[in-house]
Amino acid sequence: MHRRALFSLAATGLLAGCGFHLRGAPDFAFNSLYVPASGTSLNKEMIRTLQGAGGHLVLITDAAQIHQAEAQLELFGEQRSRTVVGLTTAGQVRELQLGLVVHFRLKDKHGREWVGDTRLSRTEDVSYNESVSLAKESEEALLYRNMATDLVQQIVRRLAAVKAPR
Repeated sequence: MHRRALFSLAATGLLAGCGFHLRGAPDFAFNSLYVPASGTSLNKEMIRTLQGAGGHLVLITDAAQIHQAEAQLELFGEQRSRTVVGLTTAGQVRELQLGLVVHFRLKDKHGREWVGDTRLSRTEDVSYNESVSLAKESEEALLYRNMATDLVQQIVRRLAAVKAPR
C-alpha cells in the first residue's frame, strides 16, 4: 500500500514538472457570441458544447437579439461523404471511407472577420460487410456523430485562440 502511494506521488510530480495541466474553460476574446439555433445538427452540437464549456460566455441563439452579440459564428453547414476504398475479389464493397467537412467563419458585430472562411475535415475508415448492413449503418451514424463532435471541439479551440483586432 505504501509503495502504491509513493508511486502515485512520483507520477504526480513528473506530470507537474513537465507542465501538464487540465484544459480549463476556454477564454474567449469576446463576451457574447451569436450561434443560430436553426440549421444543421452541427449548430445544435456547437450550442450544446459552448453551453457546457463553462466560463463567462453569453450564448445568443435568437436571431432577434443578434445585435447584442460581440461576435457571430456562421456555420455554413456540413458536407458528408462516403467513398468506397476497398473491394473484394468478387467486386463487393469491403472498406469505406467516411468524411465530414465543416465550413465556418467568425465575425464581429460590425462585420469584420476574426476568423476567415475556414474548412475543417475529418475522415474515418470503416470495414463493410453486406450481411450485417444494418449494424454497419448504425456504426456509420455513430462515426459521423463522433466526427462532428471532434470538429466542433476544434472550432471551439480556434474560437478560444482568437485575439480581437484592435
